Amino acid sequence: MKKLIVTSLLFSCQLFFAQSNIETILKSGELIISGLSIIKAKGNPNSKTIESVCIKNKLTEKITIKITGKDEDGKEIKKELIIQNDGKECFLELLKGIYTYEIILSNKDTYKKGEYKFDDDVVITIKDN
Repeated sequence: MKKLIVTSLLFSCQLFFAQSNIETILKSGELIISGLSIIKAKGNPNSKTIESVCIKNKLTEKITIKITGKDEDGKEIKKELIIQNDGKECFLELLKGIYTYEIILSNKDTYKKGEYKFDDDVVITIKDN
């Protein structure tokens, strides 16, 4: 009886093999997570914070983005991101409101300056005009 069990285990181990490679598994996981993030993004509309504000850099050089705003108590909020060329970075858990922004090139020149009202998750692309 023991020989029969051991033989069947050895034989069954040879029948089982991986049906997908690591790349397929990673892509599948990425799809599942992105799908869940879409479902999660439709959360509480009364929230005072934004989950993420992402910026894509399509310029040929790295950029620095500085944003400045105020919270409910009037305290100044300052945040800064450095984004490599053809890269993407995100501000996480940002309070809703109007922020002034400044986009600075790697040679310290100001590329753009202005104001932006953040009231929902957004992806902003910086590219040549």
